[in-house]
Amino acid sequence: MRNLDDYPFEIRPLSADDGGGFLITYPDFNVCMSDGETVAEAIANGRDALIGTIAALEEAGHPVPSPNSGGVASGKFVARVPKSLHAALAARAKAEGVSLNALVLTFMAEGMGRAHHISA
Repeated sequence: MRNLDDYPFEIRPLSADDGGGFLITYPDFNVCMSDGETVAEAIANGRDALIGTIAALEEAGHPVPSPNSGGVASGKFVARVPKSLHAALAARAKAEGVSLNALVLTFMAEGMGRAHHISA
């Protein structure tokens, strides 16, 4: 028997353009998400979505991911930065004709490369 409480989830606010409220996703399941007007409602709706997702996978004979199998390093994270840094990065990305994500990823990769050469 699975303990649904073992599955990690992420909650983020939705913009007014997206209808407001909160979105809940489960890193272990790339197709399991829900929303709600409040965090509590999003969690309750997310639990229902998780139950349905697991049932559908089992019914179709597909494997059900173990808790924390997809959330350890999903390749996605959110970082809060000072507004001045955000503005400077956005201006630099625009000047170079790339997305903000691409610019920041490049800076991070360059920094990791330098750190690797220093420690090697």
